[in-house]
Amino acid sequence: MTDEAYMKIAFEEAKKAYIEDEVPVGAIIVKDGKIIGRGHNHREKKHDISSHAEIEAIKNAETYLADWRLDGCVLYVTLEPCLMCAGAILQSRISKVVFASCDPRDGALISHYYVFDTPSLHERPLVFPGVCKEECDALLQDFFQKKRNLNS
Repeated sequence: MTDEAYMKIAFEEAKKAYIEDEVPVGAIIVKDGKIIGRGHNHREKKHDISSHAEIEAIKNAETYLADWRLDGCVLYVTLEPCLMCAGAILQSRISKVVFASCDPRDGALISHYYVFDTPSLHERPLVFPGVCKEECDALLQDFFQKKRNLNS
């Protein structure tokens, strides 16, 4: 499968979050062509600040592999990871991160913070932004527009 095909599956996870009135971010983790982890935001539902899509997918993949090390895995996520998620990506040893939408306010890879550019890192994942950006941007914009309209 292509990066675009995997991102479309992550986008389906984001739509689940949207339906649940969570910020619509979805993620999957792939190893050797097989999806081993899935997740979408559950912060509101779980009342848990760490329940981001990436963390949910990482936990799911760790359970699948019975190991916290996710060497050789690729994370596909619909929004650029935040600082917390970037730290979890590094700690779990994910090899590649593919994301759709940049996050100029909280993005920790290329938009606001540059976590993986730290010279002292001995290993860092490869990063590929902008895959299926238009669809993911539109879903996020629609979600926040509806939120603004409800609060007016």
